[in-house]
Amino acid sequence: MKKVLISIIVLFSLISCKKSEITFEDEIIRPVFKKVEFGFKYSDFNVIKDTIKKGDTFGTIIQKQNIGNREVFEIVKKVKDSFDVRTIRLNKPYTLLRSKNKTNKLQVFIYQPDALHYYVVDLRDTTIVAYEKTYPLTFKSRTIGGLLKGSLSETLENAKVEGSLASKISKIYSWSIDFFKLKKGDRFGITFKERFINDTVYDGVEDLEAAFFEYKGKIIYAFPYAQNPSSGKIEYYDEEGKTLKNFFLKTPIKFSRISSRFSSNRFHPVQHTWKAHKGTDYAAPYGTPITATAAGTVEQTGFTAGNGNFVKVKHNGTYSTQYLHMSRILVRRGQHVNQGQVIGRVGSTGLATGPHVCYRFWKNGVQVDALRLKLPNGEPMSGRDKSRFLKTIAPLKWELDSASNL
Repeated sequence: MKKVLISIIVLFSLISCKKSEITFEDEIIRPVFKKVEFGFKYSDFNVIKDTIKKGDTFGTIIQKQNIGNREVFEIVKKVKDSFDVRTIRLNKPYTLLRSKNKTNKLQVFIYQPDALHYYVVDLRDTTIVAYEKTYPLTFKSRTIGGLLKGSLSETLENAKVEGSLASKISKIYSWSIDFFKLKKGDRFGITFKERFINDTVYDGVEDLEAAFFEYKGKIIYAFPYAQNPSSGKIEYYDEEGKTLKNFFLKTPIKFSRISSRFSSNRFHPVQHTWKAHKGTDYAAPYGTPITATAAGTVEQTGFTAGNGNFVKVKHNGTYSTQYLHMSRILVRRGQHVNQGQVIGRVGSTGLATGPHVCYRFWKNGVQVDALRLKLPNGEPMSGRDKSRFLKTIAPLKWELDSASNL
């Protein structure tokens, strides 16, 4: 029995030693990092991090660090030219660096109004110093591509790309692509530049460098280019140097859906009779902006029982467009409007079962189907620039094609 007891004790001792060794070794190999932030080494201070709460002011915060009212007044007076203490806002972060001795005296106050900037009030010397710093910005190019697995917004969200890029892309392609008609499985490639604060903190998309989308079986590229470098004016062109900017936008509403098409015989949902529908209906939420698809002069505004609130724009001697069922009209008769200018808001006035805009199109005085019409293009790139353009886009196009296996 003694032998058994001795064996158990020895066994537990070995296990205990082994555990001690493992724990000891883990502690040895664990790295210790000295944290540096805002230009200060944290190991030199007692550090407090917090956020501005309701009722907090610069004065109340530093008063809690054993600084008297008179001293607070003097500090505020000395730093006012570099840091307006009245600008601190609720929920913004701040950092206090205090001495490591028994006094725990406040040495430095740091306030961050946003991710890019911070203010420092340095109290370590008799001459109090306050200054603003900006983190360095770095820009990195990124390319994504493949097959669409949903809408453009969903595709970008799945790739963890800032949502604003979808709006930029839709604006660039607004003359060439109706994004309501993109389908799952269509190929795409996008190269864009992203901002990073201090080389690590993601700060969104800076600009689009190149893109292509498969649309109705055709690959449509977009490359930014300034024909006149001194002006810096950027336009977008396809791989052959043809402008993407056309005389007309594809649709009067962004990110909507077609609820009814141009038809010579359609069952009217309100009047319950078969009749021609000489327009294209785009369903959208109440208040969605309606934009003029081309520049022109407002020919008519008003209200009729069938059309509701409407605007009609004359673009030239050939083309006119009309926009029906608005909740609000934002232009007046005789006013000049630019392409893409908001002229009204989506509603359901007149004969309508829900919020939408009926978009009507005239060519030479005859109503036609805008979706089937071949519309005029913008000005092409001049010949002398084309060779320079093609040379510029070559590596960008190769990158796009590689990312999507074209």
